[in-house]
Amino acid sequence: MPASDLYEEFRRLSKATPVVDVHNDLPYQLRWQLHYEINEDKFRFDEPLVSQTDLRRMKQGGVGVQFFSCWMDYPSPDELYQDFERPNSIVRDTLEQVDIIKRLVDKYSRSMKFVTSADEALRSYQESNGDMISVTMGVEGLHQVDTSLAVVRQYYDLGVRYITLTHNCDNPFATACTTVIAGKEDKGLTSYGRDCIREFNRIGMMVDLSHVSYKTMVDVLEIARAPVIFSHSSAYTLTNHERNVRDDVLQMVKTNGGVVCVDFVPNFIKKPDAADASIDDCVDHVLHIVNLIGWDHVGIGSDFDGMGATGPKGLEDVSKFPDLVVKVWEKSGATHEDIRKFMGLNVLRVWKECELVSEALKNELPVETNWSGRQWRFPKYITLCPELFPGAATAKSTPDMFYDAKRYTFKDVEGEYDPK
Repeated sequence: MPASDLYEEFRRLSKATPVVDVHNDLPYQLRWQLHYEINEDKFRFDEPLVSQTDLRRMKQGGVGVQFFSCWMDYPSPDELYQDFERPNSIVRDTLEQVDIIKRLVDKYSRSMKFVTSADEALRSYQESNGDMISVTMGVEGLHQVDTSLAVVRQYYDLGVRYITLTHNCDNPFATACTTVIAGKEDKGLTSYGRDCIREFNRIGMMVDLSHVSYKTMVDVLEIARAPVIFSHSSAYTLTNHERNVRDDVLQMVKTNGGVVCVDFVPNFIKKPDAADASIDDCVDHVLHIVNLIGWDHVGIGSDFDGMGATGPKGLEDVSKFPDLVVKVWEKSGATHEDIRKFMGLNVLRVWKECELVSEALKNELPVETNWSGRQWRFPKYITLCPELFPGAATAKSTPDMFYDAKRYTFKDVEGEYDPK
């Protein structure tokens, strides 16, 4: 079928089938360039921007479901840092990312709707005849939960629907691919990380394996009770970068029922001459995954506005998704149903299946495990409070947990304030 006819077929399909882009970093640009001040007239999301993302081009690109990334850099200039107890503002900063996404949707509510389930995402798009973009969120790294599973649960309650296990840094849960690139040991998933996967599955949070080490990928796929995603990764066989997915892991993804969403970053789709990367290189990565494990396990994870100045030739911004779909279609001779899966139905299926696994596990209690390296610290005066039950105050206590604190509002309590 000629390309012109395929564009017409794409337009027909896109009336009911959204392009689902699983990774866009626009929120971080709103952070560093605008400090989240989007009410001024200079920022008009419904008019052309110099960046890779705006509403007009999203609609040109057929985007129907957009996962915006809530990404915050790790609290150290060194990607190999191991001081996971370092005081930081990472949770605050991530919550600001959540907030700006919701405020952006509210400001342009005629074109976008914030959604929290796979069914709602598809229904909102279809009922609007493609005029309404469904928006949801991912958090790009478990360093952003500051070692706490309670934060994972709260992110889910706020509408986050996937978390990447690592960014370019290790954390108490898993090893990052950056560690392997630096020549360090690939320790894979930790014991605490295994508990974390169990909690992800229990609450319905999608597990994202982009950025993690090879061993972490394998460890997770051996224990996950729900399908996983790679939100923005490509095929290692074509571009041997540790950010990409090896063929044996792709086979495990097939068994797991997950989906690999191909990334557009030039360095990840063409080496060593990334400057010459083009849409055709991206097509090759899509079709490598398809030829190895089938149409049920491939999707789109652009990484727009998180890849530097520009995307590969032919994939410069969010308006170019139809060109990618048509080129994949033209080169593969795929059926309409296969193309619909690639456009977004695979991601929506995985999202829905994670919700169903969560429903099946609804009688399981929350995972209460704490990271073994966490340093619990309390003011000494708290020991004056009564016990919850006999032994509760001493069961987990050690002398180094408590520190002296001067309290100026309770000077009459003996031993609580020393004026010397």
